[in-house]
Amino acid sequence: MLRKYFPILDWGAAYDRDTLTDDLIAAVIVTIMLIPQSLAYALLAGLPAEVGLYASIAPLVIYAVFGTSRALAVGPVAVASLMTAAAAGQLAAQGTPEYYTAAILMAFLSGLMLTAMGFLRLGFLANFLSHPVISGFITASGLIIAASQLRHILGVEAHGHTLVDILATLLAHLGDINLPTLAIGVFATGFLFWSRSRLKPLLNRLGITGKLAGVLTRTGPVFAVAATTLATWALALDESGVAVVGAVPQGLPGLTVPSFDVQLWAQIAVPALLISIVGYVETISVAQTLAAKRRQRVDPDQELVALGASNLGSAVSGGFPVTGGFSRSVVNFDAGARTPAAGAYTAVGIALATMFLTPLLFFLPKATLAATIIVAVLSLIDLPALKRTWDYSRMDFAAMAATILVTLAFGVEMGIIAGVGLSIGLHLYRTSKPHVAVVGQVPGTEHFRNIDRHDVVTLPEVFSVRVDESLYFPNARFLEDLVADAVASEPRIRHVVLMCPAVNHVDASALESLEAINARLRDANVTLHLSEVKGPVMDRLARSHFLDELTGEVYLTQYDALHALAPKLAEETLGAARKLDACRTTRGA
Repeated sequence: MLRKYFPILDWGAAYDRDTLTDDLIAAVIVTIMLIPQSLAYALLAGLPAEVGLYASIAPLVIYAVFGTSRALAVGPVAVASLMTAAAAGQLAAQGTPEYYTAAILMAFLSGLMLTAMGFLRLGFLANFLSHPVISGFITASGLIIAASQLRHILGVEAHGHTLVDILATLLAHLGDINLPTLAIGVFATGFLFWSRSRLKPLLNRLGITGKLAGVLTRTGPVFAVAATTLATWALALDESGVAVVGAVPQGLPGLTVPSFDVQLWAQIAVPALLISIVGYVETISVAQTLAAKRRQRVDPDQELVALGASNLGSAVSGGFPVTGGFSRSVVNFDAGARTPAAGAYTAVGIALATMFLTPLLFFLPKATLAATIIVAVLSLIDLPALKRTWDYSRMDFAAMAATILVTLAFGVEMGIIAGVGLSIGLHLYRTSKPHVAVVGQVPGTEHFRNIDRHDVVTLPEVFSVRVDESLYFPNARFLEDLVADAVASEPRIRHVVLMCPAVNHVDASALESLEAINARLRDANVTLHLSEVKGPVMDRLARSHFLDELTGEVYLTQYDALHALAPKLAEETLGAARKLDACRTTRGA
């Protein structure tokens, strides 16, 4: 039981020197990458730069204790930062103590919700967000994030939580562009794009290969930060209107007590829940993807507990909502991290940076941090997915496109609410009209297939229909209408056989429909039968009166049903195939 809730007891028991070496190397690489990212995401969340560092210390240590993924790296991420800014911005102005209080409380509430969901084993709730909806939400959020950072690149004022508002305010202030800021922003953005694709091949040509080349490639943001900070200091660009980070408090964060204002809790609850859901979906997706590459296992419910505890740690140490980041987790994985201890070592590196390096950040241009965010989030935007989804499923395309449009037009909160609603609505719509097939016997076999797809044999007296979906309240009436229409259109029907190999569940509403079908068929002198019913479904039906009142029988297979109801047809079709097989065998001999 202790190992279940404290996975550190599992992997920690086999921790050795080689593992320590690999984890330390990975920690150094991720620390170098995470420092500018943490500062940038704090900027995106509308918080002081140091808050990003605070949110990257305690959560990493706590996840090392509770997390089941060996490579996941938790901390501030783009989407959660944007959602934090959108929610806190509705309660207070950026830069005020009330705004910071709201951000801390969101992390605290998110932590409580995730932890409770983990102990209640509610990890399955993430399944209510379909992949097209998640992809659409992330794409739209990436566009909003990138657009929101253009104001720092241009050196102008622009505000808003929707793409329309952001672009409108940007256009209104285009005449106020600060040229030194623009030069820094364009240089930093161009350099970061170049370093992602061209730096490693250049290093390889210079004879630098292996892990060292990978480390240097990942340090592109650090080079951009160092170069632009040095240029701003040397040329006194801050006096020319270039916005800089300014004084960053030196030292570790103190203990923070979240607000216990009941009214504020009520206002924060829904945004905190949405951040929790989105953060968990991103976390578990990244964790499972990386675990599969090493044939490791991730416990979804324990990940809820780990992520919840990490957010609680972030809140009490002055941070804001955190989750598992895709880019830093991939870097952690590629760098060779073997256990979650790599995250704890990364936290030590961030803590050292907070204690000793913050004075060097005074002249860091905000345009550089904005460039870091833009380059990071553009990899999240997947517009070609719209065409792929359109080609595969028009319904999923509609959900994806609607999620994108709602998010862009009304903000991230409405986008995720619309996404959840669309996911549930589409599921109910699909299952309300399940695929059913009228089946017949494939000549010479005991197999039964769709009469519209195969050459099969049927009898007008026996109506056999295969239901390819579990039966529950949205589709119960659909089955009633289907059987009633079939019997009304063919007076010769004397038997109806429901073939149920794909029925995994029959709820109370569907049971009433089956009882109604049985009663109506009995009144019409038609017998109802079932075939290929799964054991758990039979167990549930046995607890009702349905089987006692069933006018027909329950058959193990569809062939058994047809053999009992029309033995002559079943034997003739099977016998014909046997003769054909015998003839082929004789000719071959």
